[in-house]
Amino acid sequence: MPTVLRLDGLRVVIYPNDHRPAHVHVTGAGGEAVFVLHCPDGPPTLRESSGFGLQTVGRILDDLAAHLAALCLHWSDIHGRY
Repeated sequence: MPTVLRLDGLRVVIYPNDHRPAHVHVTGAGGEAVFVLHCPDGPPTLRESSGFGLQTVGRILDDLAAHLAALCLHWSDIHGRY
């Protein structure tokens, strides 16, 4: 499972055998979440979360939005179309 980004100790992962739509899994600090990227223009949205508080989810969303172009490129490199 390729880690495509690290955010303050959290891992952002795109699984090679995963499905569309383009999304990332974020794990660490006792939590897991899935965010839909809405490539190529965003903004990312939360699909599901366990163990992360609202402030952490908000920070992750901001960080993912700041890295959206790179994340969409990673998704495209692994899966082709969004």
